[in-house]
Amino acid sequence: MKFLNHIQKNIFYISAAIAFLVSLNSCGIWDPADARKVSPNAQERVKKNLEEGRGITLGGALGGGSKTNYQFASSNPMWRATLEILDFLPLSNVDYSGGIITTDWYNEGTASDESIKITIRFLSNEIRADGIKVIVHKKKCNIKQKCIVKKISSALEYELQVAILKKAAIFEKEYRRKTRKKRPDLKP
Repeated sequence: MKFLNHIQKNIFYISAAIAFLVSLNSCGIWDPADARKVSPNAQERVKKNLEEGRGITLGGALGGGSKTNYQFASSNPMWRATLEILDFLPLSNVDYSGGIITTDWYNEGTASDESIKITIRFLSNEIRADGIKVIVHKKKCNIKQKCIVKKISSALEYELQVAILKKAAIFEKEYRRKTRKKRPDLKP
């Protein structure tokens, strides 16, 4: 029994010593950087390291692709157009990654017991009629505050879709014009 306790203690010390030596081995020899060759600006160092292929990313370590394509709401003309068209309405849900914009219940004041809610679903980033779906819900409440909510098909759906597509086409045209000014080698 004493022999087993002695072996357990020795195994612990030996494994701790091995772990310590391995961690020291990974440190390498200290190599001071030459201030004349290395920029003090962190952004420049990062750019240089990326160009040289140094560094590691979580996606790269897990075997993911080396290129990353970020899309932001400000670069999507359909998204921008929709937000501009609906700017008079209070928004209750805006989810760019999910591709949905939902307004809050809105009442113009013409009928105090009726209000509408508009949901815009983005099915594509391309400016196409089938790339966007407009859904209108109507809520009608009685005096006892019992409300009925129905999905309605109205001309408002079509009008909103056309207005968003027109505005998105304008945004896309402006973007292409600006891009051609910056890079004249690009074809229209």
